[in-house]
Amino acid sequence: MPYRRTPQVQARLDAQREAILTAAGEILAERGYAGCSVSAVAEKAGVATGTVYRHFPGKAELVVELFRIVVNHEVDAVRQAAERPGTPAERVAAIVETFAERALKVPRQAYALLAEPVDAPIEAERIVFRRVFRDELARHVREGVRTGQLPAQDADLTAAALVGGAAEVLIGPLTTDSADAVGALRTFIFRALGGKDA
Repeated sequence: MPYRRTPQVQARLDAQREAILTAAGEILAERGYAGCSVSAVAEKAGVATGTVYRHFPGKAELVVELFRIVVNHEVDAVRQAAERPGTPAERVAAIVETFAERALKVPRQAYALLAEPVDAPIEAERIVFRRVFRDELARHVREGVRTGQLPAQDADLTAAALVGGAAEVLIGPLTTDSADAVGALRTFIFRALGGKDA
């Protein structure tokens, strides 16, 4: 007969996993990916290093799980921003500005998720992350083209360029504590879309 975990054992395992992910998130925000070692996470979570490995095969898998959680929060936030009243171009700007503002609140974590050298599994998640944002932006670009509020254009290509451009612009502020360049993003977005400056 196969072993079945009791509800109490499962609850303890779930609590351990949650503590590990919370600790990893805090360390990522403080020290970035390079400083987010399994032993550091275990110490912060108050568990043995072996316990971390029982939940995650290694550091990369742990950070991939954390990355997915963070990205889901970010996607929810930008989708809410895009529901505000306004033109399609204004909604595109709201998505990028919301993402930038949230990234600047946790610069070390945002840099780790956007640009820090990482292992291949995290790099693969970055691609998924960029596609999700691209698709959200493209939806509003397409709407702008359909309604005649934006000139005809390839919505996916424009959205991909905006995602890449915004990420590149953010790298400076995330590593220097200077947010000067972020203020110009709105003008850049409107011009890139072929509309008038905000």
